[in-house]
Amino acid sequence: MKSAVENIIRWIPLMLQLILNVSLVILAGILSALLVKELIFFIELLFNNDSNDYKLFLANILIFFLYFEFISMIVKYFKENYHFPLRYFIYIGITAMIRLIIVDHDNPMNTLLYSLVILVLIVGYFIMYITPRERS
Repeated sequence: MKSAVENIIRWIPLMLQLILNVSLVILAGILSALLVKELIFFIELLFNNDSNDYKLFLANILIFFLYFEFISMIVKYFKENYHFPLRYFIYIGITAMIRLIIVDHDNPMNTLLYSLVILVLIVGYFIMYITPRERS
Protein backbone atom coordinates (compact mmCIF):
# COMPACT_ATOMS: atom_id res chain seq x y z
CA MET A 1 0.00 0.00 0.00
CA LYS A 2 2.77 2.40 0.93
CA SER A 3 4.71 1.81 -2.31
CA ALA A 4 1.56 2.41 -4.38
CA VAL A 5 1.08 5.81 -2.70
CA GLU A 6 4.76 6.63 -3.26
CA ASN A 7 4.43 5.74 -6.96
CA ILE A 8 1.39 8.00 -7.29
CA ILE A 9 3.21 10.82 -5.52
CA ARG A 10 6.18 10.33 -7.85
CA TRP A 11 3.94 10.51 -10.94
CA ILE A 12 2.07 13.67 -9.93
CA PRO A 13 4.93 16.12 -10.75
CA LEU A 14 5.59 14.31 -14.02
CA MET A 15 1.95 14.57 -15.09
CA LEU A 16 1.78 18.24 -14.08
CA GLN A 17 4.98 18.90 -16.04
CA LEU A 18 3.47 17.17 -19.07
CA ILE A 19 0.28 19.24 -18.79
CA LEU A 20 2.36 22.42 -18.49
CA ASN A 21 4.52 21.53 -21.49
CA VAL A 22 1.54 20.69 -23.71
CA SER A 23 -0.19 23.90 -22.63
CA LEU A 24 2.90 25.96 -23.44
CA VAL A 25 3.22 24.35 -26.88
CA ILE A 26 -0.44 25.19 -27.59
CA LEU A 27 0.12 28.75 -26.31
CA ALA A 28 3.21 29.08 -28.50
CA GLY A 29 1.13 28.04 -31.51
CA ILE A 30 -1.56 30.59 -30.70
CA LEU A 31 1.03 33.34 -30.15
CA SER A 32 2.73 32.43 -33.43
CA ALA A 33 -0.58 32.76 -35.28
CA LEU A 34 -1.19 36.13 -33.62
CA LEU A 35 2.37 37.19 -34.50
CA VAL A 36 1.74 36.41 -38.17
CA LYS A 37 -1.62 38.22 -38.00
CA GLU A 38 0.09 41.27 -36.48
CA LEU A 39 2.77 41.14 -39.18
CA ILE A 40 0.11 41.09 -41.91
CA PHE A 41 -1.68 44.02 -40.26
CA PHE A 42 1.63 45.86 -39.97
CA ILE A 43 2.37 45.35 -43.68
CA GLU A 44 -1.13 46.56 -44.59
CA LEU A 45 -0.65 49.61 -42.39
CA LEU A 46 2.72 50.30 -43.99
CA PHE A 47 1.38 50.25 -47.55
CA ASN A 48 -1.84 52.07 -46.76
CA ASN A 49 -1.24 55.67 -47.81
CA ASP A 50 -4.32 56.98 -46.02
CA SER A 51 -3.00 56.39 -42.53
CA ASN A 52 -0.15 58.53 -41.26
CA ASP A 53 -0.77 57.82 -37.59
CA TYR A 54 2.71 57.17 -36.21
CA LYS A 55 1.30 56.25 -32.77
CA LEU A 56 -0.63 53.36 -34.28
CA PHE A 57 2.45 52.36 -36.26
CA LEU A 58 4.71 52.34 -33.17
CA ALA A 59 2.07 50.61 -31.03
CA ASN A 60 1.80 47.80 -33.58
CA ILE A 61 5.57 47.41 -33.71
CA LEU A 62 5.69 47.08 -29.93
CA ILE A 63 2.79 44.60 -29.91
CA PHE A 64 4.74 42.59 -32.47
CA PHE A 65 7.76 42.57 -30.16
CA LEU A 66 5.61 41.53 -27.19
CA TYR A 67 4.42 38.47 -29.13
CA PHE A 68 7.99 37.82 -30.23
CA GLU A 69 9.31 38.05 -26.67
CA PHE A 70 6.64 35.71 -25.30
CA ILE A 71 7.41 33.13 -27.99
CA SER A 72 11.15 33.42 -27.38
CA MET A 73 10.52 33.04 -23.64
CA ILE A 74 8.65 29.78 -24.26
CA VAL A 75 11.49 28.55 -26.49
CA LYS A 76 14.00 29.48 -23.79
CA TYR A 77 11.87 27.61 -21.22
CA PHE A 78 12.36 24.36 -23.13
CA LYS A 79 16.03 25.03 -23.90
CA GLU A 80 16.89 25.81 -20.27
CA ASN A 81 15.44 22.58 -18.92
CA TYR A 82 11.96 23.82 -17.95
CA HIS A 83 12.98 27.13 -16.42
CA PHE A 84 11.75 30.66 -17.24
CA PRO A 85 14.63 33.15 -17.09
CA LEU A 86 13.63 36.19 -15.05
CA ARG A 87 15.28 38.60 -17.48
CA TYR A 88 12.68 37.77 -20.14
CA PHE A 89 9.89 38.87 -17.82
CA ILE A 90 11.78 42.12 -17.26
CA TYR A 91 12.21 42.63 -21.03
CA ILE A 92 8.50 42.05 -21.58
CA GLY A 93 7.62 44.46 -18.77
CA ILE A 94 9.85 47.20 -20.19
CA THR A 95 8.43 46.72 -23.68
CA ALA A 96 4.86 46.81 -22.36
CA MET A 97 5.52 50.02 -20.42
CA ILE A 98 7.11 51.67 -23.46
CA ARG A 99 4.04 50.72 -25.47
CA LEU A 100 1.80 52.27 -22.80
CA ILE A 101 3.81 55.49 -22.88
CA ILE A 102 3.53 55.69 -26.68
CA VAL A 103 -0.17 54.85 -26.81
CA ASP A 104 -1.44 56.55 -23.66
CA HIS A 105 0.61 59.67 -23.03
CA ASP A 106 -2.26 62.13 -22.56
CA ASN A 107 -2.04 62.10 -18.76
CA PRO A 108 1.38 63.38 -17.58
CA MET A 109 1.05 61.68 -14.19
CA ASN A 110 0.49 58.28 -15.82
CA THR A 111 3.45 58.86 -18.12
CA LEU A 112 5.63 59.68 -15.13
CA LEU A 113 4.45 56.54 -13.31
CA TYR A 114 5.10 54.38 -16.39
CA SER A 115 8.59 55.90 -16.62
CA LEU A 116 9.22 55.11 -12.97
CA VAL A 117 8.11 51.52 -13.56
CA ILE A 118 10.63 51.28 -16.41
CA LEU A 119 13.31 52.69 -14.11
CA VAL A 120 12.48 50.13 -11.39
CA LEU A 121 12.60 47.31 -13.95
CA ILE A 122 15.97 48.50 -15.26
CA VAL A 123 17.37 48.81 -11.72
CA GLY A 124 16.03 45.32 -10.96
CA TYR A 125 17.70 43.97 -14.08
CA PHE A 126 20.97 45.68 -13.15
CA ILE A 127 20.86 44.18 -9.64
CA MET A 128 20.12 40.77 -11.13
CA TYR A 129 22.98 41.20 -13.61
CA ILE A 130 25.61 42.09 -10.99
CA THR A 131 24.48 39.39 -8.53
CA PRO A 132 26.54 36.20 -8.72
CA ARG A 133 24.61 33.40 -10.44
CA GLU A 134 25.94 30.47 -8.42
CA ARG A 135 24.28 30.01 -5.06
CA SER A 136 24.85 27.39 -2.40
